[in-house]
Amino acid sequence: MANLDPKNIRNIALVGHSGSGKTTLGEALLFKTGTTKRLGSIPEKTSILDHSDEEKDKQHSHDSAICHVEHNGLHINIIDTPGTAAFCGPAISALAACELAVVVVSAASGIQVNTRKMLSRAKDYGVGLWLVVNHIDASNVDLPRLVGELQESFGAHCVPLNLPAGGGKSVIDCFRNESGDSDFMSVDDAHTQLVETIVGADEELMDKYIGGELSDEETVAAAVKAVCTGEIIPILFTNAAHDVGIGEFLDQLKTFCPSPVTGLKRKLVSDDAETEIACDPNGPFIGQVFKISTDIKSHIKYLDIRVLSGTLTSDMQIKSESEPKGTRPGSIMRVQGPDRGDVDAGVAGDIITLAKLDFGIGEAVYDKKPGTVAMPTRPDPMFALALESKSRGDEDKISAALKRFSEEDPCFILERSSSGEMVVRGVGELQIKTYLNRMAAHQKLEVDTKPPRIPYRETIQAAVNNVEYTHKKQSGGAGQFGRVIINLLPAERGEGYEFIDKIFGGAIDQAFRPSVDKGVRAQMAEGVLAGYPVVDVKVELIDGKTHPVDSKDIAFQIAGRGAFKEAFMKAKPCLLEPIVEIEVTAPADNVGDIQGDLASRRGRPQGQEMLPGNMAVIKAVVPLAEVADYSSRLQSITGGQGSYHMEMSHYETVPGNVQQQIVDAHKKELEEAHS
Repeated sequence: MANLDPKNIRNIALVGHSGSGKTTLGEALLFKTGTTKRLGSIPEKTSILDHSDEEKDKQHSHDSAICHVEHNGLHINIIDTPGTAAFCGPAISALAACELAVVVVSAASGIQVNTRKMLSRAKDYGVGLWLVVNHIDASNVDLPRLVGELQESFGAHCVPLNLPAGGGKSVIDCFRNESGDSDFMSVDDAHTQLVETIVGADEELMDKYIGGELSDEETVAAAVKAVCTGEIIPILFTNAAHDVGIGEFLDQLKTFCPSPVTGLKRKLVSDDAETEIACDPNGPFIGQVFKISTDIKSHIKYLDIRVLSGTLTSDMQIKSESEPKGTRPGSIMRVQGPDRGDVDAGVAGDIITLAKLDFGIGEAVYDKKPGTVAMPTRPDPMFALALESKSRGDEDKISAALKRFSEEDPCFILERSSSGEMVVRGVGELQIKTYLNRMAAHQKLEVDTKPPRIPYRETIQAAVNNVEYTHKKQSGGAGQFGRVIINLLPAERGEGYEFIDKIFGGAIDQAFRPSVDKGVRAQMAEGVLAGYPVVDVKVELIDGKTHPVDSKDIAFQIAGRGAFKEAFMKAKPCLLEPIVEIEVTAPADNVGDIQGDLASRRGRPQGQEMLPGNMAVIKAVVPLAEVADYSSRLQSITGGQGSYHMEMSHYETVPGNVQQQIVDAHKKELEEAHS
């Protein structure tokens, strides 16, 4: 184990839409290599990868699962990921552990929403890509058409690496064969297209190819480079449930899958400097946590880590930015589905598991060289529910359970709103309801849910100058006195808050000027117009007055608050509302109704796209406040066949009539609270 060569490691993530056969493909790879004695089946609930009771019951992956096989001198780590957008967090995080994303596409269903999303995320992150067309035995499939759709959607550099043969009973390698029988497309043409795509980015190799001087060794060396740079996306065909194309899939990993040495080079960012991490077992230890899970029975927390550099042994001290003192890693393990086995060390390029440590997903861990390593970009979770415990006294237990879920899924967030509500945010209702149901089933903790307050923001649209406020209090003992004069200016959207001290001389003692800033910040947090935080403003402190006896910190905090409130109401105050990008997938017959419904919610269309199977994707931007109840409405429109996904886009000014309704509702709340 300690002598494992990074050049002989392959790390792949199986990604794509739900139902494409990712888990079945993973099970087939385990069985084909003799790692398991029987082919795991999802319908029969014998899957090694979908091993939780919840996954077996739903017959869908809810979390990523890790396994490993040995083949042709390679140590291959495989991460099977969830296919539903609701559980995209674990799927996206899995990319941080790999050099290759295997995008699995069902021949029956074709290109679906999460096919596009995961391919795009993997491409943006920089890992190599394969497309695997699975279920080639399905009835009424049109493989030539699907290949055309893949090339139209993702580029002409998507080229078949093998082709189905014998009526889908086998596949033929188009890289090593220049002729042969296939079910469609000429093997000779496919071979030519492959080689030309591989050498196309290298002028010297292309000249050799045209001149007939290109050696097989040069072509093989160029193949993995072409995958790394995205110059080629090989298409492979499989029928995972019946062992078609599985051996060929494994064989191609040697040539067309980057190793940790040749693949994506991660960078360590430290003190504003970037250093490329060399995959060297003899270098300093650097790893990155990409998955966290907790054993239901033992409650032990496990961290799955991609080793980027060095060699980790149990007697070392590992650190992170959140744990700078360091801690012993304890036993070093390797995961095989639900099982874990001890190994001697964690070697550069490999995936290992540690237990009972408090690092988080995305954290870089190291022994000497501190820093951070970028993770793949994740969506900002925008679907939210406010929670209330059904049983008094369970609040702390509920908070602890939800915190654990948020540690395990980076797209599930627990927070307290400005109004004190316990709020969970995720990428969809299915995700949140799954975690709440899990909490109820395993820990007997139940909650009531309701829509949370919309996170509006307050800001201004004009500048005001020379706004004066004096706080003066005399009540027998020591008095309070503070006078401030400020200018209030709007900042650019997203610029935040800036406090500028423009006092020349000693109109306000230097010790009290931060007090004015503190008072302003406190008032901004509470809001002025409707009780929402104030953003994107600049406050200039230009003058004031100090009393030699009665001036103190609290007096200038109060004066700062008062001056800011007065200035804010004179500066054309307005509310900002969150705008989300929404993608609705639904039957094409429902497109008109969906577009009309979104328009009634102040939505603005951003285009639509037709999908195979008479489905369509409708894109729009719409205020978050208008889609709080969208799940039930969409189900009503589409008869349960529609789904949607939304991500935060930006903030916009609330229309005047809507703003007035929000302000009036806030005033009513205040009156009721004080009555």
